[in-house]
Amino acid sequence: MTEPMETATLGGGCFWCLEAVYVDLDGVVSVESGYAGGNVPRPSYEQVCDGGTGHAEVVKVQFDPKKISYREILQVFFSIHDPTQLNRQGNDVGAQYRSIIFTHSDTQRDIAREVIDELAQEHVYDKPIVTEVRSLDDNYWAAEAYHQNYFAQHPEQGYCAFVVAPKVAKFRAKFASWTRSGV
Repeated sequence: MTEPMETATLGGGCFWCLEAVYVDLDGVVSVESGYAGGNVPRPSYEQVCDGGTGHAEVVKVQFDPKKISYREILQVFFSIHDPTQLNRQGNDVGAQYRSIIFTHSDTQRDIAREVIDELAQEHVYDKPIVTEVRSLDDNYWAAEAYHQNYFAQHPEQGYCAFVVAPKVAKFRAKFASWTRSGV
């Protein structure tokens, strides 16, 4: 009998950055880039980038809770983006790049809020955390096929080389024992 997997849906800037990190995280079964939280069914990348749909770029991370916990998924999330920037990450500006956790259960909602409260109490960031915590409901749409596994397919592309690669390197340095290679 196969044990059930869990799903986390997270937005923290460009989905290429998050996807590149989570595909390397041990215990993660699959990662899909997509759009969530908006008001347009099946939006295109162009529609989301224009900012009028209300969607955030997100990754849907399916993981094995026997190998990695939801709390650990969130630890990685908060280490690879700046949760104090409202509607932006670096040069990516707009609500589609907001810091957001879409929960799949009341338990996930409670854990997300606990983690945010702990980070605030520990003064991990100099500014307040602006990460939204919302229920996903049924408002998720997979991104176009060319966005899936983008960093692995285009490591020399400018954005990948200068934005995604440093985030992946930072993740691997901080969480070396959590990566698939373990180094």
